[in-house]
Amino acid sequence: MFRKLLVLLVVLGTAGAGAAPAVGSSGRRTVRSCAELVRSFDVPDARTRVTSARIVSGDKEFCDVRGTIEPAIGFQLKLPLKGYQGRYLQYGCGGFCGVVDDPDFPSGCGPAFGDAAVAATDDGHQAPPENPFDTTWAASNQKARDDYFFRAPHALSKVSKHIISVFYGKPPVKSYFNGCSNGGREGLLLAQRYPRDFDGVIAAAPGSYYTALIGYQAWIARNTIPNDKLFVLHAAVMKACDGNDGLVDGQIEDPRLCRFDPGTLAGQLTDDEIARVRRLYAGPSDNGVRLYPGGQPYGSEISWTFWLNPSEGLGRGIAPELADNGLKNLVHPIGKPGSSLEGFEFTTREFRRLVPETVKANSLSLDLRAFERAGGKLILWHGAGDQGIPFEGTLDYWQRLTGGKNPSYARLFVVPSMWHCSGGDTLTDFDPFRALVSWVEGGQVPLKIIATGRDQDGKVVRTRPVFPYPLRARYTGSGSIDDAGNFVAAPGFGFDDRIRWAGEDLYRSGPVAP
Repeated sequence: MFRKLLVLLVVLGTAGAGAAPAVGSSGRRTVRSCAELVRSFDVPDARTRVTSARIVSGDKEFCDVRGTIEPAIGFQLKLPLKGYQGRYLQYGCGGFCGVVDDPDFPSGCGPAFGDAAVAATDDGHQAPPENPFDTTWAASNQKARDDYFFRAPHALSKVSKHIISVFYGKPPVKSYFNGCSNGGREGLLLAQRYPRDFDGVIAAAPGSYYTALIGYQAWIARNTIPNDKLFVLHAAVMKACDGNDGLVDGQIEDPRLCRFDPGTLAGQLTDDEIARVRRLYAGPSDNGVRLYPGGQPYGSEISWTFWLNPSEGLGRGIAPELADNGLKNLVHPIGKPGSSLEGFEFTTREFRRLVPETVKANSLSLDLRAFERAGGKLILWHGAGDQGIPFEGTLDYWQRLTGGKNPSYARLFVVPSMWHCSGGDTLTDFDPFRALVSWVEGGQVPLKIIATGRDQDGKVVRTRPVFPYPLRARYTGSGSIDDAGNFVAAPGFGFDDRIRWAGEDLYRSGPVAP
């Protein structure tokens, strides 16, 4: 879900290429060149060693800083050499992390490329290139687990701001975080646990319900359907439900409107396959008690081909790899019996066995008062066709957090038909970063954000406005349905978003201690 940047030189003044002022306006000592950053930094609770810092030349010049935050948090920080405007953007990491994704400079947040420093981290461990789902690092290392669960993003924010101060002579003016999936979980966690770290946070498709999420991956991995049958299923779902939102446009706006019965495919799917499909849509439960607040959304079936089933580079499929590796080494307390994809039981008893360890990773606090008081702004967004983390869970959290209102500091956007973080039947891209910057720096509350659909060649074939939930986009009745200009805001469908499930005691109503 988730690289190149520039490096700056001018902060309240000018200097020669590759250099920085000797003393910044804050009076703090600065370095004179990129290379001088190679040393240790005594950042409180995040002692750091920069192992390399070199200028990357070309049209986009920047100081490429790499290092380690004790004990083992790898990171990369890119410092623009020109155009810097005092912004800092930190990216979250997906899955089990284990690799530093080369951080991209965000397009369109300011007047020129290079107006922000950007950074990313591996969350405290390194996965082997041949196995991005590796969790053996977590089998007996509690510090490594805690870095992944909650500490690493906070530590990187402290270290990056310190190095930025040393390089430019002053800390960032505004700081932003942008993450999807596990990165979305990190974004919410930062707003809840470290409310002063970032002025603006984007939390996309957040894996907030970590206690239940690995079990959910096991559930869908145990109910796989052959790929050829998935295309048959998807075609039938679209035929039955595409027009339920009032417009036949190749996408399902809200899967909860769909009442498709897989039994109508008898003769094309076996009885066992029909039963599996029903279980996938329903989500896991134990004697009527839901074990996750959601299920596979109608309309997402094509994305199951790689999420549930084997594919090149993804082993057995994303869900089985996440479930098996998580259950074996990560989600049970160290010293307690683990489990596996094959052996996991979908019971409330097994669910409770996961709580003591995974509660550390959950981002389910309903108290964001400190973030609000600090002036923070939060954009939550989720694809309605998300096959990896059902969007219903985010709606459930939002309902509990806000009572269905739009608070002054937060907005939620639901992108019709979009899969996990990107991709989908029609809408494939959604980037609210510019809207977040305008909100934080200009006070412009986002009233709509444009989602984009691209074909396999990258050509834009559809644009569609996405309004703050529960508003939805309604076609005006004239003009192309692929043009965002032909849609207006309309009331939502009036669903009750609160879900009764086994983990309702995991929500926190009070502040979360750092």
